[in-house]
Amino acid sequence: MSMYSLNNKVVVITGGSSGIGKALVERALGAGAKVAVCARNLDKLQSLFPQSERLFCCKADVSIEADCKAFIAKTTERWGGIDVLINNAGISMRALFEDVDLSVLKELMDINFWGSVYCTKYALPSIIKQKGIVAGVSSIAGYRGLPGRTGYSASKFALQGFLEALRTELLYTGAHVMWVSPGFTASNIRNVARSSDGSAQAETPLDESKLMTAEECARLIIAGMEARKRTIVMTGQGKLAVWLNKLLPALADKMVYKHFLSEPDSPLKKYTP
Repeated sequence: MSMYSLNNKVVVITGGSSGIGKALVERALGAGAKVAVCARNLDKLQSLFPQSERLFCCKADVSIEADCKAFIAKTTERWGGIDVLINNAGISMRALFEDVDLSVLKELMDINFWGSVYCTKYALPSIIKQKGIVAGVSSIAGYRGLPGRTGYSASKFALQGFLEALRTELLYTGAHVMWVSPGFTASNIRNVARSSDGSAQAETPLDESKLMTAEECARLIIAGMEARKRTIVMTGQGKLAVWLNKLLPALADKMVYKHFLSEPDSPLKKYTP
């Protein structure tokens, strides 16, 4: 199969104001694409990128269906159609299920899952017509439930199930569906991860210097789309977690527990003698 080129394609990216989303916008523009990007904070979004005829910034909260519908409609009106949709917008959490307010889980599902569903629904007719691509930025948490992250894991499992079903539906249309699972990436997602009451954590429990950069993550995502890959699991740690969970799930439970217990201020300490 020949490589898919982003040159002159219309690429839609959600959640572009930081981290992987910002890096995806820069890389897609560098590949010659026309890029439509949304975020909740339009001023911040516009301040990140130089003005260009090939860039359209739009204010949208992906948890709101009407915002997603309007974002896709404005992009279509501007450029006549959509070739690629990258569902990137997402938030995380860190709290035990016993302690978490259920509104936090609902917010994660609304953004991480429903946001992708809404945007895909409205962009899909154009993507099928153009034989384009729907991509989703998932997580290792979409393959393996992570303690302290029940809502995040649930939203990513749901996203991957949705995309796998959609991929199968579209198998003979020429349109392509792909999901990618970064490992721990140096991005803003953990800095705004929700705590038990829904407030932002404000700091990350991870050593940022040891993480994959958002730029490297974006490079792998774009390369994966160009090669029309089915899915990408990034980092050795991520691949190990996925395979271990398939082959030795009980051992994976213990190893994942131990890993997350070692985090600074781990909520798991509540359950650990």
